[in-house]
Amino acid sequence: MRQHRASLLVVAAALTPALLFTTPAFAAGSTAAPAATSTVAAATFDKPVDEMSEDELRAAIAAILVDEKSGKGVVREANEALNGTVDDMRAFLKTGYRLAQAEDDRVAILTILNGAQKNGDKRVIAEINGLLDRDSPEEMRAWLETGYRLAQAEDDRVAIFTILNGAQKNGDKRVISEINGLLDRDSPEEMRAWLTTGYRLAQAEDDRVAIVTILAGAQKNGDKALIAEINGLLDRDSPEEMRAWLVAFRSA
Repeated sequence: MRQHRASLLVVAAALTPALLFTTPAFAAGSTAAPAATSTVAAATFDKPVDEMSEDELRAAIAAILVDEKSGKGVVREANEALNGTVDDMRAFLKTGYRLAQAEDDRVAILTILNGAQKNGDKRVIAEINGLLDRDSPEEMRAWLETGYRLAQAEDDRVAIFTILNGAQKNGDKRVISEINGLLDRDSPEEMRAWLTTGYRLAQAEDDRVAIVTILAGAQKNGDKALIAEINGLLDRDSPEEMRAWLVAFRSA
């Protein structure tokens, strides 16, 4: 299974833009993806799939299609069932839906794994490797609905404490203040959002303050080359460029 994983990750990475909506959202009020069982569709009509009329079968499959959390595999198989016979539609609701959902879940999990490996998210990586080794569709579905959020939250806390440690050494007041607020509120969704966008903005503010402080010293010392370099940085105003410059300056 693990030897197979590298090639699967390449496929998952290629499909990432189309699969973003199939992974659990870290947003307040987000809902879990529908359970991958035939009873989901059947429950709408309060009767077993075998007793549903053709119209009811079509309505049940249409409801799956319009669900924004349905992935490419589910959409593909649902459309094929709708274009087939009544027996094809029954087969999809009984077994095909579960199998297609499992296919989408594997791709979603491999996509998450790809990002986790880039970020060094140890808990997420360990849990995903276990899921892929056991290869249980039900366990993968449950993990995407609840386990991923908890594992990512643990990794995010570790990342935030690591950032806080560096910020305290460098005196990055905005970053320290925002992290302390995050830790007090202890919201996994808020921590995830901050790591995705808020950290960059807070760090950029602290970096500007640090760079302007360095500029003031350079002006006192008449260091024309350094003054020109910093003025160029401030004119371009790129958070990434300022961060890289400041790290290099401090390590020189």
